[in-house]
Amino acid sequence: MKLTTKQLVLVGLFTALSAIGAFIRIPTPYVNVTLQLFFTTMAGLILGPKLGALSVGLYVLIGLIGIPVFTQGGGPGYIFQPTFGYLLGFILGSYITGRLSSQPARPSFLRLLLAALAGLVVVYTIGVVYVFIINSLVLGNVLSLKGLLMAAVFIPLPGDLALSAVAAGLGVRLWPISRRAVPARTS
Repeated sequence: MKLTTKQLVLVGLFTALSAIGAFIRIPTPYVNVTLQLFFTTMAGLILGPKLGALSVGLYVLIGLIGIPVFTQGGGPGYIFQPTFGYLLGFILGSYITGRLSSQPARPSFLRLLLAALAGLVVVYTIGVVYVFIINSLVLGNVLSLKGLLMAAVFIPLPGDLALSAVAAGLGVRLWPISRRAVPARTS
C-alpha cells in the first residue's frame, strides 16, 4: 500500500489520538471507559477501512514494543492483560466501521451511526471473549457469565454508545474534509 504524505500524516495523527485517548478515561470497576473507542471509530470513519485499521494497528504495535500508550502501560507482556482483547478489537472495529461508512455520496448520520455501532459490536465481541479467556486460562479466575457481562459489557456500554453517536455526528460534519484529505478512502 503506497501512501501519500497527507495520508501518512493522518495515520500518524490518529495513532497519536488513540494513544492520548487511552489516558482520558472514566474508571469503572473492571473496564475503563476511555476515548480510545471514540478515536479508533473516528479513524475508520475519516480514514476509511485500511488506513483506519493501519492507524490503530500502529498504536497497538507501539504499545507492544514497550512505549506506555495503553491504559495500564505497555510492553509485550500486555497481551496477558484481560483488556488487551479490546485493543485487538479496535483494529478490526475500525476496519469494519470504515468499510460500512465508505460510499461515494455524503453519508447520513444514521449510516455512520450504524457503521460505528457495527464496529462497537466487533470491539466488544473480541474484548469480552479475550477477558474470559485470559481470566479463565491465564489468571485462573473463573467468571460467571453474569459477572463477565456486567463488568465487560453492561458497565461500559452506555458510555461507548454515546461515544459512537458523537463520532457519527462528528463524522458527518468532517466528511467533506476527509474526502479531500483521503480521496481513495473507499478502498
